[in-house]
Amino acid sequence: MSTNYETTEIDDDLEVTRDLSEDFMKTIPPWKEHITIRGLVASVIIGSIYCVIVMKLNLTTGLVPNLNVSAALLAYVFIKTWTKLLEKAKFVTTPFTRQENTIIQTCAVACYSIAVGGGFGSFLLGLNKRTYEQAGVDTKGNTPGSYKEPGLDWMISFLFVSSFVGLLALVPLRKIMIIDYKLTYPSGTATAVLINGFHSAKGDKMAKKQVRGFMKFFSFSFLWSFFQWFYSAGDGCGFINFPTFGLKAFKNTFYFDFSMTYIGAGMICSHLVNLSLLLGAVLSWGVMWPLIRNEKGDWFPKNISEGSMKSLNGYKVFVSIALILGDGLYNFLKIMFFSFKSMHAAANKKNLNEDDKDHTLEDLQRNELFLRDSIPTWIACVGYVLFSIVSIIVIPIMFPQLKWYYVVVAYILAPSLSFCNAYGAGLTDMNMAYNYGKVALFVLASVAGKENGVVAGLIGCGLIKSIVSISSDLMHDLKTGHLTLTSPRSMIISQAIGTAIGCVVAPLSFFLFYKAFDVGNPNGEYKAPYAIIYRNMAILGVEGFSALPDNCLELCYGFFAFAALANFLKDMLPERYAKWVPLPMAMAVPFLVGAYFAIDMCMGSLVVYVWNKIDPKKADLMIPAVASGLICGDGLWILPSSILALAKINPPMCMNFLPRATS
Repeated sequence: MSTNYETTEIDDDLEVTRDLSEDFMKTIPPWKEHITIRGLVASVIIGSIYCVIVMKLNLTTGLVPNLNVSAALLAYVFIKTWTKLLEKAKFVTTPFTRQENTIIQTCAVACYSIAVGGGFGSFLLGLNKRTYEQAGVDTKGNTPGSYKEPGLDWMISFLFVSSFVGLLALVPLRKIMIIDYKLTYPSGTATAVLINGFHSAKGDKMAKKQVRGFMKFFSFSFLWSFFQWFYSAGDGCGFINFPTFGLKAFKNTFYFDFSMTYIGAGMICSHLVNLSLLLGAVLSWGVMWPLIRNEKGDWFPKNISEGSMKSLNGYKVFVSIALILGDGLYNFLKIMFFSFKSMHAAANKKNLNEDDKDHTLEDLQRNELFLRDSIPTWIACVGYVLFSIVSIIVIPIMFPQLKWYYVVVAYILAPSLSFCNAYGAGLTDMNMAYNYGKVALFVLASVAGKENGVVAGLIGCGLIKSIVSISSDLMHDLKTGHLTLTSPRSMIISQAIGTAIGCVVAPLSFFLFYKAFDVGNPNGEYKAPYAIIYRNMAILGVEGFSALPDNCLELCYGFFAFAALANFLKDMLPERYAKWVPLPMAMAVPFLVGAYFAIDMCMGSLVVYVWNKIDPKKADLMIPAVASGLICGDGLWILPSSILALAKINPPMCMNFLPRATS
């Protein structure tokens, strides 16, 4: 009897809500008005700027912080500036709503997400001839001809046929993820809180302070990058090579390179991430590599090339891989277990109606809007099948090493993998797409065999990673839309528009670097560390442990176990101790790249720490704006510096540092 009473009470609540929401819905613009011309223009500009910034991060360290909040802030800055200029010119403008702000952010994030997950610094770049040669042309699994030089035509085509499948994989499950399971999606929620704050009664005053802070540090960062350019004529020149801690430390990559991008990224990333980077840098470049270098002639040949996988470079690459795989496998299994356990608990609730009773009027109105404007399930299913068929036909033509039946299996498994990843991301904010991709890489590399394994593994990794990552990003954005009362139909359409823009802009951004700078040089600024890592993972899948240099297997076992143990301790220890356990995934990056960027990011952490001590209230408000300004200013300078490099216009001076005896 009590169940019937509760159900009747809920029905009454819903009836009241339906009556009240008629007036409420009239205050929200129709979904077609959420997408505007000025919004699309802003999305293209913001998405393009972030594509360049992300590409720089991809090709230098491979570590990209979450920029969703930053994109929402930049969207607000852009449209507010635009409307004020038009108002001063006596033009009438339509009000800037939170829904339009959300759509711009979604479209821009979808655009730069292609630069993040498109493989330009990992699996796609791992196909080029330079990476093939670095992996060792005498290596068994690294078969002759198993490379493909970057090209705008095939890269754009590959992205178009692989990216849109992920957009549709989870559309039928949006209600389950957002409303039924009430997944938090922390990044999506944080973005929604920021946007709702901007468009609240007190939000305008807060936003003005953030906009001023953003513009001030954007200008400083851009001008500082411009100033540094004058002193960088030639290799080893400029502030980027300033021997902060002495010349001996500089040779082991310990120096501060004055990069505003990494300082800004350090302000966004947690203290634990930055300290883990520094620990990895000290352990590798401060201890391990100098010791292993002394074993030259014993552990590896004296006269071998520095770029060979049988030299010191092999230890750097494979120990990094061991840390990444140990961390990835542990988190993969943990999140799978956690997700299935949570789903099982949700499915076995005896009385789901009790949750509905606790819904506020605002929650019910959000849910009604979320369910009212949606893409029909049959359209999503038909679209998924059609895009899959196109991909199954086109990709084996582009890459004959990846047989069509492998692609069929990938697209059959993709929706379930996407669901697991999106569910885990909703609980933990961890997008594990790269781990699903690595599983596909090893499986395909071993199954495809010696001749085809490397290319099949890299492309198969890209397919799975793309679908799983884009599906998770869509759920984050739908959570933002749910909280900002933005129509899911307009969200999915804007995501599709942003994805299409990204499929063109991201390859163009990549070629801006590829043509203007020395991408892939292990001793240069643009090392592209994950390209060689991913290729060697594929070779490892083909060859097995015979690909490793002497004594490297024992080191890999040790670091793999360390990564798993560190994650286990982090989960089991009390919070006051767990917060000091380092993150193995973060530690792995400087093992190959160097220590300099870890020092930059720790400087960002230091700024945040001191600011929070001096004025915590102002710090909470201004840190995202200041960090975004530093990242965007430095990132925007890449455009003119690339144009100058392509035009063969060199800086006028070289600032260099030499030992006293040499000078």
